[in-house]
Amino acid sequence: MSWLRALKGTARSGLTVERKRLEPVGAARGALGLALVVGVSLALFGPAVAVSSAFGAFQAAIATFQRSWRPRPTLALASGASLALSTFVGYLTAAHGGLFLALLLLWTFLSGLAWAAGPTAGLIASSNVAMMLVTVTLPTSVATAAGHAAVIFAGGLVQAALVALVPVRRWGAQRDALADALAAEADYARRLRHDPVAPFDPVPLMTARNAAAVTPRQARRRPPELHGSRGLAERIRPVLASLADPAVGVPGEGPQRDRVRELLDAAASVLDAAAHAVRHGEPVVLPAPALDALRAPAAGSVLTGPPRRAAARLTALLGDVLETAEPHTETSIRTGVARSRPTLLRLAPLVLAQIRAELRHESPVLRHAIRVSVVTAAGYLLGAVLPLGHGYWAPMASVMVMRPDFSQTYARSVARFGGTLVGVGLATAVVRSAHPGTYLSAGLAVLCAFGMYLLMRTGYAASQVCVSAYVVFLLGTAGEGVDQTVRERVLLTLLGGLLAMLAYAVYPAWETPRLRGRLADWLEAIGRYAAVVAAGYADPAGPADPEVREALLRTRAARVAWQEALERAAHEPVRHRGLSHAAVEQAEHALGEFGRVAMLMEAHLPDRGADPLPYAAVLAEALRRSTERGAKEVRERGEPDWAELREAVGARSGEPPDHFLLHKGAALLLESLDEFATALSETTPSRR
Repeated sequence: MSWLRALKGTARSGLTVERKRLEPVGAARGALGLALVVGVSLALFGPAVAVSSAFGAFQAAIATFQRSWRPRPTLALASGASLALSTFVGYLTAAHGGLFLALLLLWTFLSGLAWAAGPTAGLIASSNVAMMLVTVTLPTSVATAAGHAAVIFAGGLVQAALVALVPVRRWGAQRDALADALAAEADYARRLRHDPVAPFDPVPLMTARNAAAVTPRQARRRPPELHGSRGLAERIRPVLASLADPAVGVPGEGPQRDRVRELLDAAASVLDAAAHAVRHGEPVVLPAPALDALRAPAAGSVLTGPPRRAAARLTALLGDVLETAEPHTETSIRTGVARSRPTLLRLAPLVLAQIRAELRHESPVLRHAIRVSVVTAAGYLLGAVLPLGHGYWAPMASVMVMRPDFSQTYARSVARFGGTLVGVGLATAVVRSAHPGTYLSAGLAVLCAFGMYLLMRTGYAASQVCVSAYVVFLLGTAGEGVDQTVRERVLLTLLGGLLAMLAYAVYPAWETPRLRGRLADWLEAIGRYAAVVAAGYADPAGPADPEVREALLRTRAARVAWQEALERAAHEPVRHRGLSHAAVEQAEHALGEFGRVAMLMEAHLPDRGADPLPYAAVLAEALRRSTERGAKEVRERGEPDWAELREAVGARSGEPPDHFLLHKGAALLLESLDEFATALSETTPSRR
């Protein structure tokens, strides 16, 4: 993609306003917390302290809207405490230009590394740096700096208290994640009726798994219906695929296929009903036709062999889903062991380990940390030199728009400038026409904050309109005239955005050259999953073998990482190095088929205590070693070779099968890998 097309695409993306479900009650709660903090601070301490306290309450409310599975009060407290610390430490060095610049470099570098812990941590850390640049200009002594830090933390405390006292749809995020997973399974069942080999997007199941991890305090309060349905949904998926796939024994047309379609439609209805019940905390209402289909006596006479066993297992699992999704009045009921989520204190060593893993030159997170720290320092120096005043707005704009990937950085730069232009223009018109005083300016600032909270998820440009107007009114609360802020803010915001965009062009972290590595990671992970499944036939541990589950989760993570990398690369102004669009599409299809066959084999794993199949051990080892070597070849731009796996599959081709699916599955796995190698051969340079 050329630079011109990339810039057009990112600009269009940044200025897009998406239609999202708004949360007016949550937005009103955040605005109420801000109003309480600003109002009390104005009455007791004056405008300067009110402005400082507003930063703490404003950012703490933003933290509660982030996509995080931690309790909202915890996020608000963490945001308020970290901003208070940043402000106080910044003020201690603010009087010494060189020392403050060194602190700014260090603080910004650490905020860049915080993205290793996830987007919520990265956003809070970036906001701390941006707001520190403003708040250090407010106090006049160490004592007043400590006071400002205290009111900033108090703002976070007030927001945390409001979240606890005025809950909005308690456990709503977790309910939505689990309901989305069940609904995705329902959609998958319906698509299988018409396409027996339809693909499945694992993201909803992965999101539900992340949402299921709880802290010890959350575990004591979690509704029972959020306990077991996710695990059941994960176990249902391979059964659905096994029931629909002709490779298992059901012909493409005829009475058996009609019965399978009937069962899939009934399963979709059950899963949709369970999703609705979980999402809204209501009793399960199941359509009568679905119950009749699942209980039909014809199941035993029409379906035989493996399809009949798959149908029976599906019916049992759907019954478990209904029982688990039904809300209970006794919150002490437990349907499974909760996945543990560490507390913030116990999370610290894990975050440090994640950061250490990113301390390598090719890491996008490390390169982002270097970029953002250099750009922030450069913007701070330029803002101090330029005769505009409020020089901190340039580095503040830079640190807020910069992200570890190209498309977000450029899209947010355009959106911030456009939103600032509109927001400042509207706020200026209001100030010049109405001439609001201190309290009216504070009220207008709170109103703009409400708009920002309400529109936060619709796009960065829309929220920036409200933020820009909020800043104008907030500074008006402190007595700064609008004529002193409009021109400076617009020009310095433009400067900060241009610095951010220039930095990514000079010191990029392109995803395109790493596509082969991502594809190799997916191949290696999916090969290990297939090997673990095959080993389950050699040493039967039952369908619920935890080793199989862990291998599957690693495969899903690798597949999602590949898809996210591919999406980022699609917007980069870089030529594809060694992977054409056709090769990517064919390789994706091949690995998808490989995973589908492995999933079918998982669905028919023998029960614990069944007779072992010695050939399965040979197949498992051949799968593991072949895919590991193949992944190494892909990373090194070589040509994968499946000779060992081909030999293992061919060694049993003339003998009667030990299992109806093992030998057929092994041949299909090899066929998928051959298709994968063919996809890459067109773009793989030959070795001489």
